[in-house]
Parts: sequence; C-alpha cells; structure tokens
Amino acid sequence: MDKILEAVVMSSYPNNVKQGLVRRVIEAAKQPMDSEQCWSMLELSTKLYLTGDTKYKREIGKEVLEVYGHYHPEEFEEFFNVRFLLSLLQEGYGPLGKRSHYVLDYIQLGLQFILESPSANSIFSLLRIEVLRKVCERPSPKQCAKISKLLTQHPQCIPTGKHQVLFCQQLIRCIGQFQCISEGEEDIMEFLEQVNKVSGLLQRIWRTQTSAILPSLKELFTIISSTEEQEAPSNALASVVQFVPLELMDGVIRNLTNDDSITDVQMMTAIGRMIDWVSWPLGKNIDKWIIALLKGLAAVKKFSILIEVTLSKIEKVFSKLLYPIVREGALSVLQYMLLSFQHSHEAFHLLLPHIPRLVASLKKEDSNSATSSLEQLAELIHCMFFRFSGFPDLYEPVLEAVKALPIPNEDRIKHLLGQNAWTSQKNELACFYPRLASKSETGKIGLINLGNTCYMNSIIQSLFMASDFRHSVLNLTEGNSQPLMTKLQWLFAFLEHSQRPAISPESFLSASWPPWFTPGAQQDCSEYLKYLLDRLHEEEKTGKRIYQKLKESSLMSQAVEHHYLNKTLIEKMFGGKMMTKIRCLKCLNVSSREEAFTDLSLAFPPPDRHMRGSTSVLPVEEIGPQFIEPPENPSQLTGSPWIQRKAPMARDRAAPPMPVETLGFQEPGEAANPLSGNASGVDAAKDPLLAFGEQACAPKDSRSVPDLINYFLSPERLTAENKYHCEKCASLQDAEKVAELTEGPHYLILTLLRFSFDPRTMKRKKILDNVSIPVVLKLPVLVTPEETEEVCHRGKDRAAPGSGFMSVVYDLCSVVVHSGISSESGHYYCYSRECTDTVPHGQPRDGAPKLASDKQLDFEIQWYLFNDTRVSFSSFESVSNVTSFFPKDTAYVLFYRQRPGRQSCLLHEALAEAGRLHGEPSLHKDLMEAISKDNILYLQEQEKEARNRAAYISALPKSPLWWRDLDRDKDDDSSSGGCSPAAGGGGSGSFHGLVF
Repeated sequence: MDKILEAVVMSSYPNNVKQGLVRRVIEAAKQPMDSEQCWSMLELSTKLYLTGDTKYKREIGKEVLEVYGHYHPEEFEEFFNVRFLLSLLQEGYGPLGKRSHYVLDYIQLGLQFILESPSANSIFSLLRIEVLRKVCERPSPKQCAKISKLLTQHPQCIPTGKHQVLFCQQLIRCIGQFQCISEGEEDIMEFLEQVNKVSGLLQRIWRTQTSAILPSLKELFTIISSTEEQEAPSNALASVVQFVPLELMDGVIRNLTNDDSITDVQMMTAIGRMIDWVSWPLGKNIDKWIIALLKGLAAVKKFSILIEVTLSKIEKVFSKLLYPIVREGALSVLQYMLLSFQHSHEAFHLLLPHIPRLVASLKKEDSNSATSSLEQLAELIHCMFFRFSGFPDLYEPVLEAVKALPIPNEDRIKHLLGQNAWTSQKNELACFYPRLASKSETGKIGLINLGNTCYMNSIIQSLFMASDFRHSVLNLTEGNSQPLMTKLQWLFAFLEHSQRPAISPESFLSASWPPWFTPGAQQDCSEYLKYLLDRLHEEEKTGKRIYQKLKESSLMSQAVEHHYLNKTLIEKMFGGKMMTKIRCLKCLNVSSREEAFTDLSLAFPPPDRHMRGSTSVLPVEEIGPQFIEPPENPSQLTGSPWIQRKAPMARDRAAPPMPVETLGFQEPGEAANPLSGNASGVDAAKDPLLAFGEQACAPKDSRSVPDLINYFLSPERLTAENKYHCEKCASLQDAEKVAELTEGPHYLILTLLRFSFDPRTMKRKKILDNVSIPVVLKLPVLVTPEETEEVCHRGKDRAAPGSGFMSVVYDLCSVVVHSGISSESGHYYCYSRECTDTVPHGQPRDGAPKLASDKQLDFEIQWYLFNDTRVSFSSFESVSNVTSFFPKDTAYVLFYRQRPGRQSCLLHEALAEAGRLHGEPSLHKDLMEAISKDNILYLQEQEKEARNRAAYISALPKSPLWWRDLDRDKDDDSSSGGCSPAAGGGGSGSFHGLVF
C-alpha cells in the first residue's frame, strides 16, 4: 500500500484526481493490517511530512499519520519511540544541507497519540532536555515559536526545577536576538505573532512557578545593560516585561536602583534601551515599568543618568506619538520625562521644532485617540511654558499651534509640576540620611530659618501666595532701579522654580533687615511687614522722582511716562485709603483728612463691650465652599454715618456706622439707620451672607474679625483730657471722631493687636483670646458722588446721587499664626492658599475670563501650611481650629483678597488682560540661567550624597539580592541653595520603522 500511495503522490495527475486516490488509500488504512505494512506507511508519511517539497505532500503525510495514530496505536507507539525522536532532534531529517524545518511540528503532531502510552514519560523527559538544548542554540523566531507552541500544548515537556529557570533565561536570550528581516507588513505581522507566542510561554511558566520570575528579570536586565554587545538587543524584549506582575514592580525597582554592583554606564544603557521599547506595538504596562525605573533613579539621586537619557531619547519618544498603536504608552513616558526634567529648559526646547507638525498631524487624523492626545499634549506644553518662561521668540510657533486647545489653570499646572519633579520622589533611605529628604509633595518650597527668622519666612510665604502680587513682581523687567524689589523677584522666582525642598533667604534678609532689629532675636512679623512694604514703596517712588527729572529733560517717551505716572506696585496691591472725620459736638463743624494705609491694626474691644451675636462670623461649612456673588441690588449704597444719624450716645464708643459683613440693603424710600448696633431694618433675604449669619452665629462671648473691624470703624468720643480743639469755636470742645474707608485695597492686611504693654512686668503681654476668622468678609467702603456716577455709568448699579457706603467682598488668603505668649519669643508659621479670578479649566486663551464655579472654588480652597522648611497640605478647618487645640497659637496677621466688584473692577480687568497678553510671568534670562544652574548644582549635590552611602547604608538591614526568590523579596518590602543674583550655581513613515 505504501508503494501505491507514493506512486499516486509522485504522479503527474491533477490534484483532484490524486485526492480521490489518496482517499481510497486512507480508507483502506483504517482496516486491520500487519505490523510491517504499518511501519512502511508510517515511514512514508513521515518522509512526506518532513521533506515534502509542496504543501500538498505535507498535508497527505499529516493525514496518513493521524489515521495510523488513531487506528493502529500500538504500531504508532512502537514507531514513535525515544530513540527515533532523539535522532530527529539532534541529527534532523533529510539529506545534509536540507534538513527539515518541520521536526517540531512533527513531534507535536505525534505526541497526541502517545499521551496514555507507557513510553510517554520517557518521551517527556527527553523533550524537557532537548527543548532546553534547542533554545541554548539560539533558534530563529519561527523555531522558537514552534517550541513555544509545543510546550504550550504539552506543558509536561517544559523543563522543571533549576532547568526551568535556565530555560526561561535562555528563552529571553533568544528573544533578545530576534530580528525581523523583511519590511513587508505580512512578514512583520507574522514576526509579531511569533514573538507573542514565545513571551506567552514565559507568562504560562511564571503563572505556575513565580520563583522563576526574578531570575528571568535578572537575565533580562543583564541583556539590556550589556555594553559589550556590538548590536543592541531586540525591542521584542518589551513583550517579556508586559507579563511581569505589577505587584512586583516596587520591589524590583527598589533593589535594582540600590544595587551597587550595577555601574552608571550599565544603568544608562538599560534605561535607554527600555525607553526604545515604547515603539513595540500592543505591549501592555511597558510605560509603567519605564516610568517606575525613572522614578527609582530619581529617588536615589542618580540625576546624571536621568539627564543623559532624557536628552538622548526624548525626541524619539515624541516621534512615536504619530502612531496610534503605540501613542498611549509613548505619551505617558513623554509626560513624565518632561514634567520631571524641571532643572533646565533643554529637554523641552529639543521638542519645539517638532510640536507644530505633530499637532497638525493629530488634528488631521481626527480620531478619539488623536483628540485625547492633543488635549494632554497641550496641558503638557502649558506646564512647560509656566516652568520655563522667558523665550517668547521660541514659543510663538508652538503657542500658535495650540491656541485653540484647552488651557489648564495654574493650580493644575503646579500640581503636575509638583508631583513629578525628580526631587519630589520618595526615598526609603531618607530616614537614615536626612540630607536626602525629598521636596514637599505639595510642590511648594520652604524657607530655611536663619536663626529666629520665622517671622520673615511667614511674611514672605504669605506675600508669595498673593498670586497677583507675585505675578507682578516676577514680571518686573531688568534694570528697574529697585534693588530690594529685584531681590524679592529673585526670591519669588526661586520659590516658584527651584528643585530644592527649601531655599535660603539670606540675601533678602540682609537687604530687608530693619536697622533696629537685633540679630538672632525673635521679632514682630507685623512690624517687619510694615517696614518691608514701606521700603518697597519708597524705592519705587524714588524711581518716579528720577523720572520727573528725566521728563523735564525730555528724555523719556510718552509710553514710559504713562508707566511711571501710575501708582507704585505696593499702592496697587496693598494700598487703601481712609478718611478720618472729627465733628465738634457744639458747632457741628466737621474737619476731615484722608490718609493712605497698607494694613489695618485692629485693637480688641474692652471686655464689657457689647458683642452683637447677629454679626458674628459665619461658620466655614456654611460659606466656605460657596461662591457668593457681590449683590447687584441698586440700593446697595447706603447713607453716610452723619446723614440721618441718631443723637450721640453717652459712652466712649458708639455703634459702628455700618456693620461689617452684615450690611443692610434698604428699599427705596426707607430711612437708613447705619448706627444701629443690632442691624435692625436689614433684609436678611437680600443678603446671602446675612442670611447665613442669622442661622449660625458664633458663641455669645466670642470675638470675630468683623467685631474687631466694627470696633475699629465705630465713632469715638473725645472728651475730658482728649477734647478736640475746634478751629471754629477756637477752644477745646467735646467731639466725635470716626474713620471711614474710602478705598478698599486689592489685598487687605489685618493685624490683630494681640501684644499690649504691661506696666507691672514692663513687658508686652499677649492677648490669647480666640478670634473667629471668616473665609469671606464684607467691608463697608464710602463712595463719593463722582464714584456713584461712575458705578452707574458702568451699568453695575443705579444709585441715588449723594455719598453712601458700598460693600466690598474679600476672600481669605493667608493667616500668619504666632505661637507663644510674648512678642519677644515664640514661633511664627502661616496658612495660605491662592485666591485668583479663575479661568475655568479647558477654556481657550482667547475666551473671556469667568469667575470660579462652585467646583472650582472647592479646588481652589486647598490650603497649605508653611512652617519654615516644612510645607504640607492643610485645610480651612485646621486654620479655624488651631487656637482651640493649641491655646498659645493665635492668628496674628490676616491677608484677604478683594473679589472682583465695582470698586476693583479696573484693577482686576487690568490683571486679567495682562494675564491674557503675557501668559505666565516671564523671567529674564539671567534669572532663568541662575535658577537652572542652581538646580543642576543641587542635583549634583544630591547625587554625590547618594553615592557616598557608606555613612548610612550600614544602618540598614542587609537586603537580599534583587534576583533571589520571590517570597524573600516580598518580606523585604516591610523592611540649600542661595537665591541672590550672584547665586551659582519624526519617526519613520513605514510600519517597519515604527517597530524596529
């Protein structure tokens, strides 16, 4: 029968005729026959399968083998023996030079028929040894895929014990040498399928034997870190990493980055090759492993490796965004590389020429993937604009390309920059060596205490968090003839952009030091703040006087003239005006004087002073998370305190002319009674703040900031020794003095006068009374007839002619806390948050600015606690309860920011317009270079400290080598820079090019 079959197969008959004859032979084979005939047919079918020169011949050989395996199992088992298989595997089949490539397929075909036979175990033992020998010979991807297919279908043939670990390692070695020679798409798809089969076998082994994972990873790292190989290992190794369980990531990365036997060159080579893996299609979790290793290197301060790798690879990663199949992983790696490379603009600037082309390509693609990537890329670009400002010529084409895309708000930008900086990465060794401590997770930077300088640090941080003031300072140009303001600009720039956890304000301290302060002694932060603002104001005024002289010489242009004729920056930001009026009670003559102020010093009322419960501060849970619009009621303007006022009361101080925060809104024709202490006649339904105030007032005997302001603004009787000399009466007379705010500052600074001189002890004692602090405050501001007409002209209000009060709404920004019982001792720290006129996230640059929504205010309400070098997240609850928990810790200086309204609309509009025109503050190049140099210096310092670990590594328990067994690795899991001006220190177009 074998002769007949061979003659039919070799004949020249058409295939359909051959097929019919073969069918008859195969049907006959199902009948009983002698052993010799079976052997002849098995030999012929083996020859056809292994050496057939056409697919038709191999198919016939396969069919015959399957028939004899089913119908003649004993003869098949006798034929398919260990010696025959060993010969096939070691010597091959067929003539020399033309050995068959189908041996493994043949063995896989035959194994299914001997699984229950007595010889099965000996065959499995043979194959376990032979497959290991095969992979050690580095077979081609196709042969490796056949081995994987065989072992996946018959796991009994997978090597066991130590041989299994060795097999995994050698299989990874094979993958490292895989190369796809052809550039045809079909060949590439076949190559990818072969690689997936091989890596899938590794996954199967690792699932059943987790102890093989870490030795396999050790071998993988050895391959990619080798500097001896002439040819780089294949990117197909990425297919191995995707199957490593993510729960092993932390342990593997920790041991890898702390292994002293790995040289910097090896680590640099390894991470560089891993970054190349982003081009491997369909790989899962590859980006997570790359980012984890980058973070691990940052945690142990190996910054030189990170710098070199980022600069050499970032353009290649960026080019992969063109390909949807690898875009997601490439974008994740790109985001981390850019957001972590914050010490210098070099990495970002490498991408600038490529960004417009990529954006245009993604817009043209018009897919969900492209749209999502565009939005993430735009967010990333704006983070870089914020971090590295001062290059308008380079950024203009990029800005034009992304102008229609959403813009993240400043809080989002700072959050991204803060959590991704190299110096923000945690290091488990920091507890043993404090100098390796990381930057605060808040992204904020602390200030070093230079010896009882916490009073200055708290004030500086509060001023820095006043975002409008900070932006104005950072936007100052070079050569502004303001040396102290320039030093403040440098200090703010370092607080914004330094990579250090804390910086030294030594240069600014020496420049801003009040001459009467004693070095090394604790000082009054309010006194320092007043002196600092006055110095800055006078310094700018001096520049204006110089301008006047230059103007007389006609040396300045009209534009420069307009600039210098404006108010000083301190006046714009912190300056308000107050009118002091004194009325003679005999002749009723009134004398008045207007004065400028930068802060209000609020005295505490006497203990017997009546506290108006209805005007107490509102609880934070009632008004904190809400955005309350300034009322638009045209009757908001109320009468002056000396219009329709009642007869003076016979006490030292009368009730205030207009209660703070609970301002009344009268209906037209109603009589005003601004001196009424119980706020009678006020319509609570028309004032949301008052409506809450009636429902939730402070305890009867407690004090609040509105109480102190009301006391400050209430009329004062001048009698007895304090009689007033009336010019009209030409004699001393009883009089009444009242203070009225005529212009509310942009930032309202309130100082609570807690320190009073005690003549018995000859010391300044501290008033420890708890004062409730409202998160939103309304302040009465006197409006002149001209301002009334201006308000009406703007369409905001329709007010009746004549003077009256208008309420101005303020939001709490910062609270400086004094801890202690004396002004000469204790400690200062501050709570701060940034209050801004928020532009909603996702709004295009050319859109009109909008006020914050409820959700945005919730996001913006994030508070920070600044305590010298330590910066942490906090909350308003902590701010309001600090004195309850720590009686000696009391609020001392408060910063409020004026909410956009009538009186402040011009300034707010100017600030908003400046933000739209100039974007983030643009630092001049000298300052940017100084920051970059200091960041590099800090990275070098940290790296040097991390490398010199002999001082602290001995204190750690000896960690097992990272490639040892999995269980032991799991157990191991439990285990200043200056800021003075002198401070130093596109991808291939083919699919083949994408993958390889």
